[in-house]
Amino acid sequence: MTAFTGAFWRSGDTGFAEAATSRIFNHRLPSRLPAAVLRAANPADVVAGVRMAAAEGWKVAVRSGGHSWAAWSLREDTLLIDLALFTGMSYDSLSGIVAVGPAVRGGLDLDPYLAEHDRFFAIGHAPTVGMGGFLLQGGLGWNCRGWGWAAESIESMEVVTASGELVPCSETENADLFWAMRGSGPGFFGVVTEFRLRTRPRFRELTRSTSIYPAELAPEVLTWYHAARHDVPTSVELAAVGCTPPGFDVPVLIIDAVSFDGGPSSLAPLGTCPVADEALVSKAAQPVKIGDLYAEQLRSNPDRHRYFVDNAFLAGTAADLVPALLPALTDLPTSKTFTVLGDFTPLMSRHRNRPDMALSVQTDLYFAAYVIGETPDEDAHCRTWLDATMERVAPYSAGCYLGDSDLDVRPDTIMSDAAWSKFQRIRAARDPDGRFPGYLGTPVQ
Repeated sequence: MTAFTGAFWRSGDTGFAEAATSRIFNHRLPSRLPAAVLRAANPADVVAGVRMAAAEGWKVAVRSGGHSWAAWSLREDTLLIDLALFTGMSYDSLSGIVAVGPAVRGGLDLDPYLAEHDRFFAIGHAPTVGMGGFLLQGGLGWNCRGWGWAAESIESMEVVTASGELVPCSETENADLFWAMRGSGPGFFGVVTEFRLRTRPRFRELTRSTSIYPAELAPEVLTWYHAARHDVPTSVELAAVGCTPPGFDVPVLIIDAVSFDGGPSSLAPLGTCPVADEALVSKAAQPVKIGDLYAEQLRSNPDRHRYFVDNAFLAGTAADLVPALLPALTDLPTSKTFTVLGDFTPLMSRHRNRPDMALSVQTDLYFAAYVIGETPDEDAHCRTWLDATMERVAPYSAGCYLGDSDLDVRPDTIMSDAAWSKFQRIRAARDPDGRFPGYLGTPVQ
C-alpha cells in the first residue's frame, strides 16, 4: 500500500462517494465515478499517485477547483487526484511574479492577496473558479480582449509527468510541455502542482457603462454593437448580455463595459447607439469597485444549480449573425439563464505578438450560453434549448473555448490543425501509455 501524506479512498470505502464529487460546482452530476481518490497534500503525493495508478492499471484524472461544467475530473477507471489542498500563494516583489497552487480561487483568494501588494492578475470572472483549470484552458479572464489570455502570462510551472517525475516547465525548460499546457485544458497529460504568473500593476480606477434594452430593440442594438465594438479601446472589457436581471420579469439585452484605468473617455463609443434614448436603464461612465463586480458574478452563477453550457468563436457580418443570435439573447429557457456575446477585436490584431501555444482557435466574437436550472425536471427543456441555439450559430463558428464546452455532447474544434498535430506528437512522446485519458468526447480537427 502506497503511503500518502494526504487522504486516499478506494471505491467502496467510507467517504469515497463524497470525496469523488467534492467541490464540483455543477450539480447536474454525471454517473461516472473513479476507481479511487487521492486528496494529495504535496507534490510528493502527486508523484506517488501517478506511479500507483500505473501499477494498478488506472488512468489519472485531476481536479483543481471543481468548476468544470462537464465535470471533466469524473472519469471511469481512474485515480482522481484532487488538488484541493494546493492553495499556497507567494509573491516576489522584485520580479512581480506570484506563485499559486492550482486550487487557489482567483477572485476569493488570489485577487485579495495581490491587492495587498498593489498588483493584479486577469483571473476568471466568477470568483470561485480555481486557477488550475482556468489557466490550462487558456484563461478567458477580465479584459481578455485587451490584455490577452491569462495563459500568456504564465512564467513557468511545476508538473508531474505521466512517468511520475516532478519537472519545471517554461519556455526554456521542458518547453514542449509548456506549449501543450497552455490551452489543452483537461486533455493535458500531466498534473500541474504550481504556476508562476507575471502580474501587472493594479488598476487605479474602474469605470463602467451599462445600458439595458427591451428585447424588441435587440436587432438594432446588436447591429450597432457589431460595428461599434471596433471603436472601443483596449482598456475596456465589452459584452452584450442576454439575461433576466433582478427587478425584471422578462429577458432583456444589456450592453456592459468596464474600463480599467481608461476613464470616461474610453467608454464614449457606447453612447453612439441609435436607440440609446429608448434604453430602459442607462448608466454612463460610473465608478465601480471590483468587489461589486465579483458579487454580481456570484449572483449570476449560483451554487447548487444545474448547468448546461456551450460556446463558439464566431465570425460573420451583422446581417448573418444577428438573426442567428437573437433568440439566444432574448428568448431564454429559465429566469437564471444568461448568454454573452463578447468582443475580442484587439486579440485578433495583426500587430499583436501572439505566443505560440496550444490555444490556437479564436475569432473577434465570443458567444457563450449558460443555461441554469434548479431541478431535474427542467433538464430536457434546457438541453433542447441549448442544442437549438448552438445549431443556429454553428455555420459561423470557427471552434470553441474548452472552459465553456462539453465535447461529449457537442464535438467541436479546439485547436488549429497545426496545433492539434503538434499536440498529438507531444502527447505520444510524453504519455505513450495513455496514462491521462484525454478529452471526454472527440474534438473535431
